Amino acid sequence: MRVRRGGICAAAALGGILFLAACGPTAHPAAAHHTPVQIANAPAKSPIPHGKGSTTPDDFNGDGHRDLVLDDLVKAQSHADDAGIGIVYGGAHGLTPGARQLIGPAKYAARTKGQLPAVFDAEASCDLDKDGFTDLVVSTDPPYDGQGQPPVPLQILFGSATGLTHAVALTVPARARFGNDWPDQPVCGDFDGDGAKDLVLHASGGRLTYLRGPFTRKGAPRAAGAPIPSTGEFPTGPAADVNRDGYDDLVVRTTEGTSKASVVLGGPAGPTRTGTALPEGIDIALGRFGKGAGLDAAVGAMGGTALRYDLPTPTRATLASPGSVLDAADFDGDGLSELVSSGSQLRVFRGRTTGLSTAGMVTVEPPAQGTTRVLTVGDFDGDGRADLAVRTYRGETKDTVAVYPGVKKKLVAAEPAVTFSSSEFLGG
Repeated sequence: MRVRRGGICAAAALGGILFLAACGPTAHPAAAHHTPVQIANAPAKSPIPHGKGSTTPDDFNGDGHRDLVLDDLVKAQSHADDAGIGIVYGGAHGLTPGARQLIGPAKYAARTKGQLPAVFDAEASCDLDKDGFTDLVVSTDPPYDGQGQPPVPLQILFGSATGLTHAVALTVPARARFGNDWPDQPVCGDFDGDGAKDLVLHASGGRLTYLRGPFTRKGAPRAAGAPIPSTGEFPTGPAADVNRDGYDDLVVRTTEGTSKASVVLGGPAGPTRTGTALPEGIDIALGRFGKGAGLDAAVGAMGGTALRYDLPTPTRATLASPGSVLDAADFDGDGLSELVSSGSQLRVFRGRTTGLSTAGMVTVEPPAQGTTRVLTVGDFDGDGRADLAVRTYRGETKDTVAVYPGVKKKLVAAEPAVTFSSSEFLGG
């Protein structure tokens, strides 16, 4: 399970898992040394399939198939404006690049004080209104004069049978805010165990904003109380039930970038209890790497990956790895998570009953020459095994997106099942 990194451009600098001073995803560099994939003919744009609602993650049109979110699309020419967010919709056999939707602020954003934002960055996704369609939370750059509390920069695009719809501003009641920081860095999860997705946001002063779902179609939470005291104020996602008590939990960092972190446990009152403290690191992934009672944490650091198995009990081990940016998912369908380590190479470490192992480690060859980033891990083809989605940049105007299927024996297929370029969104 990936602890997500995002971005927002705004008029102040905060820290943590999101970066206010820069837009775009965090890099997962991996060198490739072979001929770039040539995409001769971009697939013709096709209609978005109509769904009736589902419980599949990242299923914006509710047809039961997982979709892919692409931030920071390539541009028609260098230094052009950001086009927005691309959505590639899934089908019975995985992603269908022809079924795509371009989400830009000019067409989809809500106005703040009469102004449309210039920035539209994807931050978190979950079904906030319980209608069976995944919704997308995005960050924007609303006007702010630097006096007092800044406006809420987050907006919600609700899913529907025809895909994502126009955005509404997220409502954050004054009683749920603290200090003059931007209320951002959203993490979705059912932290109070009532079956509805909630949102946790950054506040300030060692506090978190907690918004209880479900949310109305106008962007308002069902309830919101005073900010919650916490060991840190920079929430990271995705959330997960690490101790299997029926409440989602999340990781909270103390500062921006390399920092200590803690697991904050959910309960009837929400994420109010501090759990296991985690060692200092650059990135964190949660997964079931061994046969423990709960989930495990892998903390990426320069020169190695520190692991804390079975989060309710802080048992520590170390896995030598050159990568510092991490993802976790079950690629072989055995119920245990593998660890994806990104650095100079993309490597997948196998999960075993005794924990992660370097035996059977797989190195993934990027689809093209350039700088490769891991986009996400998830089951796009519906076979019960996670797939690995990566993106290789070859400059501002060229890229290659590829999805490698998860397989039983070798964890990840040697060749991608789907390959395309985000330049296909330039035509709308």
